[in-house]
Amino acid sequence: MKRIWVRVEPWDRALAAAALESGADAVVVAEGDSARAKELGAVTTVAPDGDLQPGRDVAWIEIRGKADEQAAATTHLDKIVVLRTTDWTVIPLENLVARRGGLMAEVSGAEQARLVTQVLERGVDGVVLDTHTADEIRKTVELVHAVSPTLKLLAATVTALRALGMGDRACLDTCTRMSPGEGILVGNTGQAFFLVHAETPETPYVAARPFRVNAGAVHAYVLLPEGRTKYLSELAAGDEVLLVRFDGQTAVGYVGRNKIERRPLLLVEAEVDGKKISLILQNAETIYLTSPAGETKSVASLRPGDQVLAHLESGGRHFGTAVEETIVEK
Repeated sequence: MKRIWVRVEPWDRALAAAALESGADAVVVAEGDSARAKELGAVTTVAPDGDLQPGRDVAWIEIRGKADEQAAATTHLDKIVVLRTTDWTVIPLENLVARRGGLMAEVSGAEQARLVTQVLERGVDGVVLDTHTADEIRKTVELVHAVSPTLKLLAATVTALRALGMGDRACLDTCTRMSPGEGILVGNTGQAFFLVHAETPETPYVAARPFRVNAGAVHAYVLLPEGRTKYLSELAAGDEVLLVRFDGQTAVGYVGRNKIERRPLLLVEAEVDGKKISLILQNAETIYLTSPAGETKSVASLRPGDQVLAHLESGGRHFGTAVEETIVEK
């Protein structure tokens, strides 16, 4: 997900408070001001005495010509590189985004942030906002955090369902009220995920719980921001999770609670693009997959031939990180 730092140099308590209240990822402050910032709340500081330190963790590069562009592309590969320029032009930024990651760009407001986060559709990884108004901070933070990658979702055809015995399943209560058509990507393997829908429907027996996804058996992989995965059993309060809409739009959510309980299970098998995929879910009418139109499909009424949304990835996983290797998972 895109990140945003807010520059508060010289120190301005009102601007720092606006950054924290808006949900900025960090504040850039002068030496000696990190403690002031942390008095306002839990926040990452970028400063010579901060959590992230210039020279050690971060490098600022001013783009004035081709030589600077080359330096930004080939040096400080182990650091976050912040690009600074007095005259933003798109071409140098496109060149850099195409060549490396770990880039942030200094901007003066929301419109510049919109431009740099969408260059080549991928954009820089984040922005450093330099402004003197709290309103611009709030507007820019909201814009940057709304920029997230779109995932390709495919229609998978259900081929088989098989009731299993008892097992442990994970029910994720997030800190976000999800909308119809939204859920979390979960799979038996790290190469294929089903879009498990949030509990947005209200039934005669159970009230809607739009913050909840009854996600699946504890061994399953769940897709997280930046393409990472974890086992469902590993998630705990405060962990990030990727919220996904039926049209592929994504957002970051946070786990508030992971309830692991023993329940009857159901194996769902499907096929997409000639690939067999599967997921084990709790066997109950309030567990839902997602149709290509974004509608809920209760596993209790699911039948072979029905279509549900899935997401495929290539390669394998090493401690939750995607790696290019040949791997077979059954």
